[in-house]
Amino acid sequence: MTHPASRADALQTMSRRATAVAPFLAMDVMRAAAARGRAGEDIVHLEVGQPSASAPALAIEAARRALAGPALGYTEALGLPALRERIARHYADSYGLTILPERVIVTTGSSAGFVLAFLALFDSGARVLLGQPTYPAYRNILTALDIAPCPIAVGAAEGFQLSAERIESTLAAQPVDGVLVASPANPTGAMVSGDTLGRLGALCARRGLWLIADEVYHGITFGRPAETALAYTDRAVVINSFSKYFAMTGWRVGWMVVPEEMVRTIERLAQNLFIAPPTLSQHAAVAALDAREELDRHVAHYAENRDLLLTQLPKVGFETFAPADGAFYLYADIHHRTNDSEVFCRALLAETGIAVTPGIDFDPERGRGFLRLSYAGSRRDVEEAIRRLRRWRGPAAAD
Repeated sequence: MTHPASRADALQTMSRRATAVAPFLAMDVMRAAAARGRAGEDIVHLEVGQPSASAPALAIEAARRALAGPALGYTEALGLPALRERIARHYADSYGLTILPERVIVTTGSSAGFVLAFLALFDSGARVLLGQPTYPAYRNILTALDIAPCPIAVGAAEGFQLSAERIESTLAAQPVDGVLVASPANPTGAMVSGDTLGRLGALCARRGLWLIADEVYHGITFGRPAETALAYTDRAVVINSFSKYFAMTGWRVGWMVVPEEMVRTIERLAQNLFIAPPTLSQHAAVAALDAREELDRHVAHYAENRDLLLTQLPKVGFETFAPADGAFYLYADIHHRTNDSEVFCRALLAETGIAVTPGIDFDPERGRGFLRLSYAGSRRDVEEAIRRLRRWRGPAAAD
């Protein structure tokens, strides 16, 4: 009789890269919250950055038309020409930039864009600089590809963003091959000014570094619009998505804009790794780019949720936050309540039914004193979270 391999034996067969990848805790929290919901609990979801609104009506209608038409086979690996052209026009409409459609690459969500960018730009053993706290998938994808993430701690004094000066001083001690910036950033909502983007672009050009700009939350800003790295340098690889502003998370479609000389390299990778992005989603995405009026109403809703939380959370013991200038998150300092955000978030879910993400997902070193709340959901969830927090004392603050 053949006995199944033990867990230890199974782990021995897995790659070092795979076993080094940390979990994405926001998704773990979502799974735990969903399990409680299936068991009949009333869960308030503030853990995952997912709009409560559906895809725009124009996108849904375009998908219906596509389903009624010819068979939805593969598209070109780089995406539907009509979508690439429409995205290029989006840069003219939104930023006043002329971008050749040939530089636009449609991807299976922004996640595929990061995989393609990292593979195209960096060899095994390369080093990529990024600010921390940061979206954990950056670190984890880099690790899976045997590329070293090099986090630099940033906080309130730096506006939770990297500066050219900070990068320059870091390079003297540890040479790197690329720099990754996100604006607006997850989990903080912090933005990079055009002036800083210009200095980052100039620094990367001078030092022979690649600049990767995550612009996934463009369109969701409060006070001033986000600026694109493409306005300041042609050597940037910009990644965006239809998941956030366009409210199309489950459709899994995003895009990249890359220098012309990279297009064929990216195409070869995309052909082999993904074949093509989802065809139905691409047809819907073309139409979504014309749904600004509907989508801006979503942003107004996020702004209302944000304002309510910023007004009410200090009354229930959460007083200090990162800038929250864009995206739909509050990154809250809870050092006065706990030195273990993971335990704190588990207790919060168990005792109140509120799901939030512990800060260690975004900053393994300093995140024990932070948590992230997403206000992308319904007004009801935000109001109910505040009501429950008023009644909850939570674990005692650490000595």
